[in-house]
Amino acid sequence: MQDKTCCFFGHRTINETEELKERLYEVIEKLIIEKQVDTFLFGSKSRFNSLCQETVTKIKEKYPHIKRIYVRAEFPCIDEQYTNYLFESYEDTYYPEHIIGSGRAAYVERNYEMINKSRFCIVYYDELNAPTTRKSGTKIALDYAIKKQKHIFVLPTERAKA
Repeated sequence: MQDKTCCFFGHRTINETEELKERLYEVIEKLIIEKQVDTFLFGSKSRFNSLCQETVTKIKEKYPHIKRIYVRAEFPCIDEQYTNYLFESYEDTYYPEHIIGSGRAAYVERNYEMINKSRFCIVYYDELNAPTTRKSGTKIALDYAIKKQKHIFVLPTERAKA
């Protein structure tokens, strides 16, 4: 599964341009066609995640076999109503058991989970607009993905690592 999986992470707020949307679409479609990626993992709490989910949903019209999976950092147990709500936008959802009790680190641990389960990472990281009062969660995840030698696409600039 890992070889055909891509995850997304990025800043809560982004500079949402047509160029970014087009580049995101191109990268995702290229992964589907050239690398047979069929599974996309999503987190939450950022506009970039929302944009990625919207983009993959649009691409799913052309490639209906692809799967969208929401990896929760909150709510280890969810009821049927919330599950049904999530299934309007995703084919599956899960909560990584090992992050129970992580507290404020749950989002970092969830990102590690998505990175570990992926071969590819599409990241929105803007060093100039990253938080300065604390280490950016996006930067922590990006450093981890680099350490794990994932294939990384950093947006908004065109840079690929790995």
